[in-house]
Amino acid sequence: MTDLTIYKEEFCISTDKRKLDIDAIHEFLSTKAYWCLNIPKDKVQTANENSLCFGIYQDNKQIGFARIITDFSTIAYLGDVYILEEYRGRGLSKWLMETIMSYPNLQGLRRWILLTVHAHELYRKFGWTDIADSTKWMELHNKNAYSK
Repeated sequence: MTDLTIYKEEFCISTDKRKLDIDAIHEFLSTKAYWCLNIPKDKVQTANENSLCFGIYQDNKQIGFARIITDFSTIAYLGDVYILEEYRGRGLSKWLMETIMSYPNLQGLRRWILLTVHAHELYRKFGWTDIADSTKWMELHNKNAYSK
């Protein structure tokens, strides 16, 4: 799979994993992301190694991120999406979602899934909806997985 790198003004989105700043991603996820507070750095590293990652950069500084878990054929899970607070309000999350949803290797999937507390309106702009029949879904969730 060929890496994607696109530019918009002084910002860049790239799927090149060599550009990822694991320390910066870990810092955000472990201290600011309600869904994975206290996640160990080795878990972040392993998750990124086994996922399709989209980094957002300004002058090579990691300012945002999203991770896709997928088989590239039938299903994709969108997770760990963030833009650093000081860069919000500039349309970067919308640009990130446009880039992800148009990524060539993610076309024609039967299902996309994600979990979100705050960003429903962003995702709705890209066709996402609430689960039609939640009685079909099950989960095994360990919300204390990263507790100290």
